[in-house]
Amino acid sequence: MEAKLQRRVQRYGWDLAADIYEPLWSAQLAPAQTELLRLAAPAPGERVLDVACGTGLVTLEAAAAVGPRGRVLGVDLSGEMVDAARRRAQERGLANAEFARMDAEALDLPDAGFDVALCALGLMYVPDPQHAIREMRRVLRPGGRVVLAVWGERARCGWSPVFSIVDAEVASDVCPLFFRLGQCDSLMRACVEERFESVVERRIASTLEYADADQACDAAFVGGPVALAWSRFDDAKRSRARARYVEAIDAWRSDDGYRIPGEFVVVSGIAPAAPQTAP
Repeated sequence: MEAKLQRRVQRYGWDLAADIYEPLWSAQLAPAQTELLRLAAPAPGERVLDVACGTGLVTLEAAAAVGPRGRVLGVDLSGEMVDAARRRAQERGLANAEFARMDAEALDLPDAGFDVALCALGLMYVPDPQHAIREMRRVLRPGGRVVLAVWGERARCGWSPVFSIVDAEVASDVCPLFFRLGQCDSLMRACVEERFESVVERRIASTLEYADADQACDAAFVGGPVALAWSRFDDAKRSRARARYVEAIDAWRSDDGYRIPGEFVVVSGIAPAAPQTAP
């Protein structure tokens, strides 16, 4: 998919998903987000950038951690997600959290302005994730910390058939190379290529729990990356897609709903210190 079109699909798809995203995904993504924040360890007074912040699930926790002397900026390609995050910050009284619509590959920010850069499950949607990592490196101060989380291996994510199911209906890859960074040590190598040091990878096995097939389908089709394609399906296409997805996840059905396996990859690193000059 051409990069400009991919950005457009993601921007407007997440605009559509903004209102329903948290009820369907906050609990499912919590293991990755919790580990990401643990590794980042934002401290009082620090400046934190949260790339692809969504509705601010990670941003607001970071804002609480850095306190009133710190500053957190959440950026996202979706204006509706940014608006939702801003409302949540106001509701929680977090005046140190700011939000802006911004492309991860073209951060409109000065060099070396942040102590910590985070990206929780956003790099899979970026046309050029390597460039996005390079941008995060640019805006980090020497010795600053980066922590990134992506979905893991496709075979370990039981919800992954959603992409091929939607693709069969629209004859287009709605989210190309989604699982690429979760393969082997791909995300680690991407960070090393941008000169991050002390790069460490952690894999987290998780379970996505849904009360019934309707909730599982809503999460897959309405509240996630294929939302734009789904919004254009007629009733017949929606019925076919839901039936195929329910069949695909049947192995994880139980008496109390669905327990679908998932995997996250979390990678941390440190921006190199500025080179010392001779006295």
